[in-house]
Amino acid sequence: MGFKDFRCARIILSGIEVMHMIRKEQMKDDGIARTVADQFYSLVM
Repeated sequence: MGFKDFRCARIILSGIEVMHMIRKEQMKDDGIARTVADQFYSLVM
């Protein structure tokens, strides 16, 4: 289908990249051990 506009594409693709970074454990959180879900929710809030 494609993206409707550039803004939506940017938001969706950045979210996908953040999830990849979390999965690869590239997001360090000052030594605090968190699950993938906890890291994602901390970014949303």
